[in-house]
Amino acid sequence: MPLRIGFDLDGVLADMESELVRQAEILFGEVMTRRLQERAADTVDPDAGAPAGDQPGDAAPGQAAADPLDNTPPLLKLNMTSRQQRKLWRHVEAIENFWQTLDEIEPGIIMKLAAAATARRWDIIFLTKRPETAGLTAQLQTQHWLRSKGFPLPSVFVVQGSRGRIAHALDLDIVVDDRPENCLDVVVDSTARTILVWREDERFLPAATRRLGIGVVKTTAECLDILAEVDATANATERPGMMDRMKRLFGRKEPTSV
Repeated sequence: MPLRIGFDLDGVLADMESELVRQAEILFGEVMTRRLQERAADTVDPDAGAPAGDQPGDAAPGQAAADPLDNTPPLLKLNMTSRQQRKLWRHVEAIENFWQTLDEIEPGIIMKLAAAATARRWDIIFLTKRPETAGLTAQLQTQHWLRSKGFPLPSVFVVQGSRGRIAHALDLDIVVDDRPENCLDVVVDSTARTILVWREDERFLPAATRRLGIGVVKTTAECLDILAEVDATANATERPGMMDRMKRLFGRKEPTSV
């Protein structure tokens, strides 16, 4: 049976952050944007593995549950207040077909993924939490973008909620993501294995990551090499064999009740 693999987009395949920095410079000015980048670099939270979030006083008590920022991808390179984030996303949402303007985070990586998927008969499903912008829907923009980079007929799901529940509903074997919390969701809410593309300093990698059987790689290209190794050594018709191979590569998936 072919592997069913879910790939996150921004931070794994697409360089959203660099374009958001560019748009922030247009909106706030270069000096302010550099200050926000410096704050992000200086206020990394080791427990979360990401820059610390909003500054005190930005949101009223009880507002977080209904915060529209819950529907936007998190920012790592810019340590912004909630007000600044909302202003930036309103600016981005007015840009026609914004999601088609992004660069690949690793040049040529989508064509490499397409070639591997074709050769090994992988079922690839792209998962993203992209908000809508002017122009085409986020799904159509993403499909056009993937095709332009060398992946024909991509399956794209614009999703909210637990990545683990999505992995379970789509019967995925493996999920590739760049956010530790999404990988944890997969561990908790599904039987899928997960690979974290962690481009940051490993000192800030959440301590439980490897203990929970989450594979960690520095690049998506490295992830593709590992997926090819797993696929080559597992019996294509026996999914349990593939899962055993994943356990040997990344460690045993421990209970997540604590």
